[in-house]
Amino acid sequence: MIERYAREEMSSKWTMQAKYQAWLDVEKAVVKAWNKLGLIPDDDAKNIIENAGFDIKRIDEIEAVTRHDLIAFTTSVSETLGEESRWFHYGMTSSDTVDTAVALQMKSSLELIIEDVKMVMESIKKRAYEHKMTLMVGRSHGIHGEPITFGLVLAVWYDEMARHLENLEQTLEVISVGQVSGAMGNFAHAPLELEEYTCEELGLKPAPASNQVIQRDRYARLATSLALLASSIEKFAVQVRHWQRTEVYECEEYFAKGQKGSSAMPHKRNPILTENITGLARMIRAYAIPAMENVALWHERDISHSSTERFWLPDSFITSDFMLHRMNSVIANLTVYPQNMMKNLNLTGGLVFSQRVLLELPLKGVSREDAYRIVQRNAMKVWEEIQQGKPTTNEKGESLYLNHLLADDELRASLSEEQIRECFNYDYYTKNVDKIFARVFTKK
Repeated sequence: MIERYAREEMSSKWTMQAKYQAWLDVEKAVVKAWNKLGLIPDDDAKNIIENAGFDIKRIDEIEAVTRHDLIAFTTSVSETLGEESRWFHYGMTSSDTVDTAVALQMKSSLELIIEDVKMVMESIKKRAYEHKMTLMVGRSHGIHGEPITFGLVLAVWYDEMARHLENLEQTLEVISVGQVSGAMGNFAHAPLELEEYTCEELGLKPAPASNQVIQRDRYARLATSLALLASSIEKFAVQVRHWQRTEVYECEEYFAKGQKGSSAMPHKRNPILTENITGLARMIRAYAIPAMENVALWHERDISHSSTERFWLPDSFITSDFMLHRMNSVIANLTVYPQNMMKNLNLTGGLVFSQRVLLELPLKGVSREDAYRIVQRNAMKVWEEIQQGKPTTNEKGESLYLNHLLADDELRASLSEEQIRECFNYDYYTKNVDKIFARVFTKK
């Protein structure tokens, strides 16, 4: 865990104190379950629940000798108890404690991630409605295509995040399971009711079947869900980075008073937050690999998964949480330049209207092949003039492409001047924006 990329609210869930506290919570829940089943006397159960504690320094001292962290923990706890300590960890195996405790940590952490996602979605929604009709050019292959609105771009983001929200909520159900099934998962030393009572106390569901560990496909589901989420957040970040390029300059990250962009070039305003998000997303995706490789353990268990989970579990949650809050700040404070969007939309002298003209000709009886030839022929003339540095509009403010189309006799044989000019109406491209917004932002 890198403190630079950690928020206290999330990182505190993955400290050693939090880890051992989760272990203790599980152990106490098991004691309550045994008491309910009639094994542990009321007084002994009461003493354990009220007095059981641990000392991290003492655990470290014991583990230096035992080389077993769970035994070091149970020994440390037993030192805080009297004779009733004989019931502590009774009928359990290490993974009953550890995996059920990790489920508590994952559940709490994923609930926070889900709230983060909702936060980002609200920021996207707010900016989408703010710029619902803000015209800009749509790009494919990085090349100008047709007019769209900035609000539509953000609507796509919102819809994508809604899918992640649904996936994460389903993943929460998948990972919120515990086990108290014994060394091989056969319940030889404890009844199934012990597990059921314990999980109910902890707010978890019992794993329907387990061996010595909770199956790691559940963990892999979590890791891949976070990796997919990170990929979308990076997608948004890359868009912002492109918009902030000097020759595009349609949006930029908020640049605070006193902020510096470069140690050598005082004029620089760099997209440092979104570049950082790109890097963080790479790390979160990388954690999906060991998580998936952990699924294949030997027989009923080995510990090849254990070392990787000490890395990827806390780091993936902490980094995802930080990344989401950073992206939310970028979106909420994004500086948008509608005038530059319009300038770029007009950069190609009206070529963005070519498909509209193309689609009008078949309505007049022209074959698609001939229509394409006529429209493209005039478009290529504009490209050549742009390459020569000619202005994209004439003295009347009319686009190069419109001028060429109006002068094309073959085209004019099918379309009147009024019909050609109507093809250059931006309203045509925004007529369904409200309907799209209704589909995206209306709760089902």
